[in-house]
Amino acid sequence: MKNKIIKILGVSSAAFTLFMASGWSFFKMIVRCKEQKILMKKKWFQLSHTKVNHPRHKFEKEYEEGKAWCMQQNMQDCYITSADGLKLHAFYLPAENAKRFVVLSHGYKGSGFGDFAYISRFLHENYCNLLFVDQRCCGQSKGEYITFGAREQYDIQKWAYYISKRNEKKLPIYLYGESMGAASVLMASGHRLPQEVKGLISDCGFRSMKGQVQDMAANWFHLHWIGLLLLRLNLFCALFAGFRMKEADTAEAMKTNERPVLFFHG
Repeated sequence: MKNKIIKILGVSSAAFTLFMASGWSFFKMIVRCKEQKILMKKKWFQLSHTKVNHPRHKFEKEYEEGKAWCMQQNMQDCYITSADGLKLHAFYLPAENAKRFVVLSHGYKGSGFGDFAYISRFLHENYCNLLFVDQRCCGQSKGEYITFGAREQYDIQKWAYYISKRNEKKLPIYLYGESMGAASVLMASGHRLPQEVKGLISDCGFRSMKGQVQDMAANWFHLHWIGLLLLRLNLFCALFAGFRMKEADTAEAMKTNERPVLFFHG
């Protein structure tokens, strides 16, 4: 009888460990960006959907030309400290006879020069001062976890105030985000922002982290029933990354936002 109980406990323990381990692996791949940097060094590891969703897909020439233009500009390094103590970085490119500021918020594990390679030169030549934000855990910004907007929304808010304090002519400020960067911009609109922020641009944003993770699981890994996986992911996000998935949701912010929003989606 004692041996039977020990066997049951052993099997249960192994099953529980395997159950949690699969959730931990998903958490490390999706949220913990340090793991992704290691994986990207391995040429054999490449999800086909990340290639399709990359900004250079089908327009590599235009992408590379736009990115090269960005890298040739004389950018200024800017820094802020996030609400949770991370040193965050952005590149600032002033325009001659500027008429507005545009804060550029890139997407999931992306970069300002990459995600906005197509549009940055056009904006600059049309009198826009540009701030290329490095999201937490990306580029030169510190951090270990990507939070799908749960924390990035407050980073965008702080960048808006950073620009506002240096906006001597009180030029209008626009928050322009792509993908996760767009979701972060939309979430930020639910908080207090400088009066000079006159509008938002959302290019292919998502409503919530939960919905986005469901989409990623279905399209990247062909997993369609992930209720228990979401439960484990939310647990690890709370324990290690300091946020819950429900904090990354644009719906509540849109209920209170009074600024105009230009949506691109397709």
